[in-house]
Amino acid sequence: MPFVFPRDALFLIAGPCVLESDALNLRVGEHLARLAERVPGGIVYKASFDKANRSNAGAARGPGIDEGLAALDRVRRATGLPILTDVHLPEQCAPAAEVVDVLQIPAFLCRQTDLLLAAGATGKPVNVKKGQWMHPEGMRGAVEKVRFAMGTGTGEQGSEQHAASRLDSRFPIPDSRVAVTERGSFFGYGDLVVDMRGFTRMREACNAPVIFDGTHSVQRPGMGEGGASGKGQGGASGKTEASSGKSYNTSESLGIGSLKGSK
Repeated sequence: MPFVFPRDALFLIAGPCVLESDALNLRVGEHLARLAERVPGGIVYKASFDKANRSNAGAARGPGIDEGLAALDRVRRATGLPILTDVHLPEQCAPAAEVVDVLQIPAFLCRQTDLLLAAGATGKPVNVKKGQWMHPEGMRGAVEKVRFAMGTGTGEQGSEQHAASRLDSRFPIPDSRVAVTERGSFFGYGDLVVDMRGFTRMREACNAPVIFDGTHSVQRPGMGEGGASGKGQGGASGKTEASSGKSYNTSESLGIGSLKGSK
């Protein structure tokens, strides 16, 4: 059965920050597969084939799309877990969708129309991470782009007027194939904060499950700090924890989400 974001059950998103050796990828996957038996909505395995938004030019980015998708396919076959990976370019969406179950749009790219349309056109579920500069209601446009492409099966440009005629922005079309992720907002220099009121606002504006990326929301880049624990609060439908850096690279994300409470 094709994956969709569970409506009324908690689910987790977990896995390496970036793909590494087969042995490590599979060890993490096998552990998560055992854990999935105790998670009502199951677990989605997440790993990146290319971290194209690294701060430093010399930072490790991953094995690349061809080798990376092959590695993700091996994890999928060995564990039976649904697989999520992020895409940075429109042309990556179709080949990634041949292998993985969920495409993820990075926060820095959440308003890129071509990328959102290409992801939606694959028909696969899409998780869009909210840009650190955006207000909760601002994610409605990103979600509508994905849903429009899902409905038409096209990632072509020039469809905005057609899309607007099919979508009522006051009551966005519910679709459990699209989720949005909160990962903090800019606060001063190098710090992020999470406004807990934003979970409900974003869920109501987008009519989609909201996942909370807890660790990215409190990390301090370059200082080796970042961590979060506890249950989602303040109206969040989900929670994601993410750690990066050498000592955390086997557990990049842990997410919890559902559509419970969505209108």
